[in-house]
Amino acid sequence: MTDNKRTLEEQKEEFKRKKLLASPIAGLIAWLIVAISGFFFPDNITVWVLFIATGSIVYLAMGISKLTGEDYLDKSKPKNTFDTLFFLTVAQAILVYSIAIPFFIEDYTSLPLTVGILTGLMWVPLTWIIDHWVGLFHSILRTILILVLWYLFPSDRFITIPIAIVIVYILSIIILKNRKFKL
Repeated sequence: MTDNKRTLEEQKEEFKRKKLLASPIAGLIAWLIVAISGFFFPDNITVWVLFIATGSIVYLAMGISKLTGEDYLDKSKPKNTFDTLFFLTVAQAILVYSIAIPFFIEDYTSLPLTVGILTGLMWVPLTWIIDHWVGLFHSILRTILILVLWYLFPSDRFITIPIAIVIVYILSIIILKNRKFKL
């Protein structure tokens, strides 16, 4: 539960001051692994790499959060309603596999498109939570690039789409690192 002594606005301001780097670094690593697999292995291997790597982002982020100083699992920090909201967006991203899997069964090459776009949608609420445009930037650019690459490079979908997602993560991490905080 949340610390009832702090208002929602105070909790939001506290959340906005976080680095917010562990999850995007984890996403970057996962999609880079998918791109490398797409380059070196056949699609029937890379689909499994994509499922495992993207499904592991949250766990990878938990480990990385200790290195970035965010420590998602630190029980000594006061609870924050916006941490809960953020983790609900993670749950939302996991639930989208219920859309991706049926399309994957019909056309396995749909996987980078569906997982790439649907899991990227969790960035949209981040824009509101932190009062910064990076979430919309990430989601919109990622969606546009995935759609364009989907049509332009149909035989290289497991390479071009993950590389585009990695590039968007790099840009988003740079933006997050350089954003200004109100004191």
